[in-house]
Amino acid sequence: MVDPAQSRSPWPAVSGSAALGPAFGLVGESSFAQFLAVHRPDLLTSAAANADHLESPHGTTIVAVTHAEGVVMAGDRRATMGNLIAQRSIEKVFAADDHACVGIAGAAGIAIELVRLFQVELEHYEKIEGSSLSLDGKANRLAALLRNNLPLAMQGLVAVPMLAGYDLDRGLGRIFSYDATGGRYEEHDFYSVGSGSMFAKGALKKLYSRGMSERAAVEVCIEALYDAADDDSATGGPDLARRIFPVVVVVDAAGLRRPIAEDLEQLCQEVVNRRMEHPDGPVAVLGGQAGPGSLDEVMP
Repeated sequence: MVDPAQSRSPWPAVSGSAALGPAFGLVGESSFAQFLAVHRPDLLTSAAANADHLESPHGTTIVAVTHAEGVVMAGDRRATMGNLIAQRSIEKVFAADDHACVGIAGAAGIAIELVRLFQVELEHYEKIEGSSLSLDGKANRLAALLRNNLPLAMQGLVAVPMLAGYDLDRGLGRIFSYDATGGRYEEHDFYSVGSGSMFAKGALKKLYSRGMSERAAVEVCIEALYDAADDDSATGGPDLARRIFPVVVVVDAAGLRRPIAEDLEQLCQEVVNRRMEHPDGPVAVLGGQAGPGSLDEVMP
């Protein structure tokens, strides 16, 4: 009689290392996703492509801004499901490794699984090769993982990430955007993804200046998210009552870090206080004349 436990095993019951399966014998393969595709393809998000379409929580909006020392990425905390607020404190910006971060927009569950796989992919590569990927290499790996999700994207479960990091070879912060098919595009200075991205980009165009300080870049991101929340119901602004603030990640030559919670709360409070005086936010300076609420007053 055959043991039922053995009949369910994907590998033949043989002695020695061969019992682990052929995936463990791959030579010269540093991709964890490729290993998983051979060993346990059911764990990849693309394996669920035949599942019925379900309405799931969606997350938006993500913004990223380069500055003199690196790059800042920030995301609001709201997730929506149709016309309902599914969650008020979801996190959409994650550390990819010591010098890169990734933000997600779209189907929250799929996007979070994609980020987790990407994190393991980078760690697996470093363990196998003995060195970390370049920033361009990280951007390419994320594009490959995103292409694997195309069957689900065709069913409406779209996940669109944005990658930002500090390029140790070039000594500057860089931003990469993607489309649902895995297309990779490098952006310059600033970028935004998600349902409120068009409003956030408008704010970024108005507020961004090259060579700005890290603090100014963080402030610009918060202002952009505030403008996005002002016009997009799927984006949440700073929630002072519940003490829920945007997730902000800073990446520079020293590595990746998140600002101290108290400092971020104070900065959000300052932005909200200014909006009490000027609800539409800082105004651009024309003809060298700075008016009330101008950029010169806000960020000298």
